[in-house]
Amino acid sequence: MLPVPKKFFITAAAAEGESKLNAFDNALLKAGIGNVNLIRVSSILPPGAEFDPELVIPPGSLVPTAYGYIISDKPGEIIAAAVGIGFSNDTFGVIMEFSGRCSRQEAEAEIEKMIREAFATRNMPLADMKIAAVEHRVEKIGCAFAAVPLWY
Repeated sequence: MLPVPKKFFITAAAAEGESKLNAFDNALLKAGIGNVNLIRVSSILPPGAEFDPELVIPPGSLVPTAYGYIISDKPGEIIAAAVGIGFSNDTFGVIMEFSGRCSRQEAEAEIEKMIREAFATRNMPLADMKIAAVEHRVEKIGCAFAAVPLWY
């Protein structure tokens, strides 16, 4: 059985690269998680998980992460990525991810809408939310990335 993560943070960053993979990697580095191995997970924040914005994860670690990203090679195009966490007072939270060819403000609005719907669907009261988003104007090959890494 896998352990349940106890800590998390929220991050968003954008970067350019000479290839699509390098743009993605450079965005991960700017987001503070470029030297770990992301394991993409769906969108539930474990009950009692503690927000730790200064969390340092050892290089090479396997890190459960909810994330969204977009890569574009169209110079001048605006791209954005966002993640958000909806918190309940007494149980688990819900993480939502979004990316698109839009502004940061549009990405944030989509995240807020999705969080509100997720809580309404679960018939849970929404106590609070955190959102991280980034917008990027592509120069050559750009990536916008947003994530919630979970840790132990």
